[in-house]
Amino acid sequence: MKVSGVEAVVAIQANRRRQQLPEEVASYVREQIMSGAFRPGDFLRIDRIAEAVGVSNTPVREGLVALASEGFIQAVPRRGFVVSPFTRQDVRDLFWAQGKLAGELAARAAKKITPERVARLDSIIEQHDAAAATGDRDLIAYLGHSFHREINLAADSPRLAHLLAAVVKHLPNRFYASLESQVEATSKQHPALVEALREHNTRKARTLMEEHISDSAAHVIDMLEAQGLWADEANGD
Repeated sequence: MKVSGVEAVVAIQANRRRQQLPEEVASYVREQIMSGAFRPGDFLRIDRIAEAVGVSNTPVREGLVALASEGFIQAVPRRGFVVSPFTRQDVRDLFWAQGKLAGELAARAAKKITPERVARLDSIIEQHDAAAATGDRDLIAYLGHSFHREINLAADSPRLAHLLAAVVKHLPNRFYASLESQVEATSKQHPALVEALREHNTRKARTLMEEHISDSAAHVIDMLEAQGLWADEANGD
């Protein structure tokens, strides 16, 4: 049977949508775990998740299998999926891993970065300062993401950047948006990073990026504590 160009495009788009659905489920469940709505030891109801996300049961199962591979949940034979414990040390470990990967990318960027890309980073910082002056948190978060993306592109190491993205997705996007909106810290750290890149100082770029990322762990832990994620604990770990 011959397939028209339009039909082929529709089929491709439908397949892409099917591939995206499990990730939408995974993102939703991560968000519920990180917000404390789903707590360690809770069994996950596939039908309720499907209704909440607006998908069928199949992508829910696929999304939960992906989350199990990340350690967020565990598969229990004949019972389904249960939420795994998520500790403060898990948060610290996530940011440690991010810091190491992002630091290496920054060091590689320092070797290869062009004056044009440095100029783009300078422009992003100027826009960030202007957004901070008006209190536009959404724009601040967007510019923070753009700043790091420019550095990762400058590193010209797509596989390493992909590994970093895999670690980053363990936390919902709103956490990173909140981190980028910490204006006082960002307004000091980003310019220092750009200077290290401008000077092609690989060691300084790596150190500054690692510190920039690792400093975020305490802020995220505070956010999670405020949401009651560890409310049932008598003491911190």
